[in-house]
Amino acid sequence: MGDPKGFLRLHRAGFEKRDPKERVHDYRQYFTLPDDQTLRDQGARCMDCGVPFCHEGCPLGNRIPDWNDLVYRDRWQDALVQLHATNNFPEFTGLICPAPCESACVLDINDDPVTIEQIELAIASRGFDEGWIEPEPPDRRTGKSVGVVGSGPAGLAVAAQLNKLGHKVTVYERDEAPGGLLRFGVPDAKLEKWIIDRRVKLLEDEGIDFACDTDVGVTVEAQELRRRHDAVVVAIGSRVHRDLETPGRELENVHFAMDYLYQRNRWVARSEGRPARETPPERQISAAGRRVVVVGGGDTGMDCVSNALREGAEDVLMLDVYPPLPKKGRMESTPWPLPPKRTPTTYALDEGGDRRFGTEVIELLGRDGAVSAVRGWRVEGTSSRDLKPVPGTEFEERAELVLIAIGFSHPEHEGAVEELGLDLDGRGNVKAPVYGTKVDGVFACGDARTGQSLVVTAIAEGRRCARVVDQYLGGTGEARRISAQGMFAYEDGDPNSLRHQAEIARTVTVGEAFWSGPRDER
Repeated sequence: MGDPKGFLRLHRAGFEKRDPKERVHDYRQYFTLPDDQTLRDQGARCMDCGVPFCHEGCPLGNRIPDWNDLVYRDRWQDALVQLHATNNFPEFTGLICPAPCESACVLDINDDPVTIEQIELAIASRGFDEGWIEPEPPDRRTGKSVGVVGSGPAGLAVAAQLNKLGHKVTVYERDEAPGGLLRFGVPDAKLEKWIIDRRVKLLEDEGIDFACDTDVGVTVEAQELRRRHDAVVVAIGSRVHRDLETPGRELENVHFAMDYLYQRNRWVARSEGRPARETPPERQISAAGRRVVVVGGGDTGMDCVSNALREGAEDVLMLDVYPPLPKKGRMESTPWPLPPKRTPTTYALDEGGDRRFGTEVIELLGRDGAVSAVRGWRVEGTSSRDLKPVPGTEFEERAELVLIAIGFSHPEHEGAVEELGLDLDGRGNVKAPVYGTKVDGVFACGDARTGQSLVVTAIAEGRRCARVVDQYLGGTGEARRISAQGMFAYEDGDPNSLRHQAEIARTVTVGEAFWSGPRDER
């Protein structure tokens, strides 16, 4: 820790955000990084805690105090080495991760947390600007091949890690370009798509093949992938929407949020001259000139608010079942170091629209077959699981477009999951306790295995899954080298045992936290 009193004398300085009145008229990134000196000062606020809870808060186990200190010391390239040791895509997480690490920062107990996400993005941006991030193809090939189904953050991470270990990887994506929800679910205002293209180009230069417009289970049989490859990884995300089960759901102009976001992201791509699929006129979803009601108050709902405002909506109202935020401190359900479920404001609410807490939609009203209003009432409870209506609080709001943003239930079962004969858990996710499914040589990771989660969790899932796949292929993966150093032992002496596979998966971040040297010296 370079400045032991930094957290006492320096205050938090976040991203520099563009004027909401200006940025709502374009799709460019809505914020910028501060200057290097400000970033160094923010690194100095890190307290070098005896127990860095930010490690626990981050699913990747990022070495946050290490690279905070390196930035403070102006050692940016060393900070990049530390950052890439645990995170394949810091330029993604630095932009769109909700930063559970900051919620776990010890400073957040009674002060503003360290700007961890901002420093992470600054390190990655500096790495690309200085040319430090270059393709690093493996020195040798193992002769084994892996097919990865899905190119979201989990699929990209497992592909990147397996490629580094020398396996030949092909990523199959049903949409027209890689990225999954990073590309089609996140607005350009938060993540401009050239950033994804830059990373994909890097992965291609390292030897990974991408087969887009390839829908496994539709345009190519899942069993064909098993014949082509020595192992197959299912990383298709959690894409079955949770529906709004209320009278009037069948009315026109009631849509799932992600269907709307997919269309808007493709519209932006075409407007910038990038190839993207066109939506038939009869299926187009438009907020222009309409009163929009968004059901659900999470990040997806906020992205709908942002897009609707940019499209020229008359007004946007967000209805959120969560209780109002306390005026001071945290909600009782998410004490430190847990991340909050909602924040006081977001980039979208800064731009316009209104959010109403503690409300539940009970009916959609229509006129001439199209939605015209929503009926609801006030509710009390800590989450959607224990809501109780408040008598006498019913209300009705005009609505000409309703977007349902209440999350996802599980991955799609039709297609790859069904054709491969994979088991499902009680929630409908692919059953793969230690990433391996019941089908020999078929693995699963990311939201397809765990249910919907964060981008940072998906990357961590991909990294851990790669360890298990590599061991299945007979490789000498990093986790087994860690084992040789005595960090864990085979309980039964069998390196193929379930216990051993679980240890490989578990130590993906633990092991890396003890090593920062070149991979071939481990």
